[in-house]
Amino acid sequence: MTQSSRRQFVKSTSVAALTAGVIPWFAPASRAATFRSANDRPVLGCIGTGSRWGAVGPNALKFSDCVAVCDADANHAGKAKERVKGIQAKRQVENDIEVHEDYRKVLDRNDIDIVTIVTPDHWHTKIAIEAMKAGKDVYCEKPLTLTIDEGKQIRKVLDETGRVFQVGTQQRSEMGLKFLHAVALVREGRIGDVKKATVAIGGAPTSGEIPEVDVPKGLNWDLWLGQAPEVAYRFKENGKWGNSRCHYEFRWWYEYSGGKMTDWGAHHVDIASWALDVCDTGPTKVEPIMAVHPVEFKDGHPLDDTQYNTATKFHVKTTFANGATLDIREKAQDLGFDNGIMLEGTEGRIFVNRGKLTGAAVDGLKDKPLKEETLKTLYKGKEPGDHMRNFFECVADRTQPISDVHTHHRAMTTCHLANIAIRLDRTLNWDPEKEQIVGDEAAAMWQAREQRKGYEIEV
Repeated sequence: MTQSSRRQFVKSTSVAALTAGVIPWFAPASRAATFRSANDRPVLGCIGTGSRWGAVGPNALKFSDCVAVCDADANHAGKAKERVKGIQAKRQVENDIEVHEDYRKVLDRNDIDIVTIVTPDHWHTKIAIEAMKAGKDVYCEKPLTLTIDEGKQIRKVLDETGRVFQVGTQQRSEMGLKFLHAVALVREGRIGDVKKATVAIGGAPTSGEIPEVDVPKGLNWDLWLGQAPEVAYRFKENGKWGNSRCHYEFRWWYEYSGGKMTDWGAHHVDIASWALDVCDTGPTKVEPIMAVHPVEFKDGHPLDDTQYNTATKFHVKTTFANGATLDIREKAQDLGFDNGIMLEGTEGRIFVNRGKLTGAAVDGLKDKPLKEETLKTLYKGKEPGDHMRNFFECVADRTQPISDVHTHHRAMTTCHLANIAIRLDRTLNWDPEKEQIVGDEAAAMWQAREQRKGYEIEV
């Protein structure tokens, strides 16, 4: 492989202040890091190259050179190869880009330092574990897992291998730093003692019956299914994407994902947990106040396999040992919002989503800006503003990024428990230290899943 341009990271531009009264903070360690030598860049392999990869892969290419792309759909992989070639040609990088169907071909390459994993959720854990064991650092899209036990498995292998692992919950780093500043306001006591958070994350769509059709040319359907049960391919025309069991629509099937509970929930529940300071623990009780599914369920299993099955409406209340509560809803119109996070304290409340951060405490920043030390501590001493840059800086200094596996696993455990509760339609009691559903053996079985032979996760 020849590469005509091996460059140092360049120092990133500053991030604008959230309001005129907020002084942007930049840590000394925030300059872009170098790797093995002054002219070297890490080598990247991209596993999963569908629609979401378009926001991940090109960002990773700002800091690395790609030599391999992989996807169970040859059409996706081919398009990704051409996009990588175009990006790298602009900076005069000349190298061969291999195209693979089997991700293990990427992991077998000794020259690849880093992999991005942008597959459907049900594939994340197996690939991530094998990547770490193969000596790769990992950037994996959210939600990291399909089950609670998968999170425990990834955490175990991460601790054993010492790899660097960033989860793609970009709200911790970006979005104008609104979410980081919201958490900082809580840390500084600007709204008093915070014991309640409400998140609204939207509900899943419905599809109606989706007919069985032939598998599209170029798609290895059996490989795409992986650990999930073997079923027929389904598709019907409906707007830009269509309705199907595959590609982007995987989110609306419990076999591959968790609906909005683990889609937007992976973002908002994560931030709410950060604000409530429960990132190293979990709820003790999970109560399903209300849930609506598009199909009938029995013992947690959908009885109709012809249409989307994740919840379209829901309200779940989770309670933590310190008395804090976190309500997860598809909408909170009674509180005045349908997407975002409301944090309520003894001395006020604040609201944050990707478009705004509001509340009396926010207005007060004009006269009393946030302390630099608060932001520094929250963001682990690095400069916020670019989630991918944070990952590559941590690859260089061998620290864990802002969206680390341990805190993400705890947030996702809350989301997974919420889904188990609404699928079984009963309250769950959870031991956050043992990480186990207690007093309900049938519900505890849902902490893991059966894996199809030949695709098992090995730890």
